[in-house]
Amino acid sequence: MKLNWVTIRVRDLDRSLSFYRDLLALDIAAQFGPPDHQIVMLGQADAPKIELICQPNTTLENPGKGVSIGLEADDLDQLIARLQAHGLNPSGPVSPNPTLRFFFVQDPDGYTIQLVEQK
Repeated sequence: MKLNWVTIRVRDLDRSLSFYRDLLALDIAAQFGPPDHQIVMLGQADAPKIELICQPNTTLENPGKGVSIGLEADDLDQLIARLQAHGLNPSGPVSPNPTLRFFFVQDPDGYTIQLVEQK
């Protein structure tokens, strides 16, 4: 058994794509669906994905509450600088041991994203 994707519901697809695609540099693997039920699969072709589902006429209250998604980054310092340049305030980084550093940031819908660098 292997993980294929994690689904998160978002309020504004363009705003979420700006965060995940433009700031975190995740590739769009697929995008489909009618305007009232858009789906975007983010990630590399042969790896697990993050699935964004946007239904504009649906009310979402606290969609990200209690959810955390961990992503591995190649250059944590560069990523922190890019997020800060766009007005986001990531916490950290924290380094619990010499080979691991990470920080947390909230996406536009309140999902906690943990970005990790392993050396």
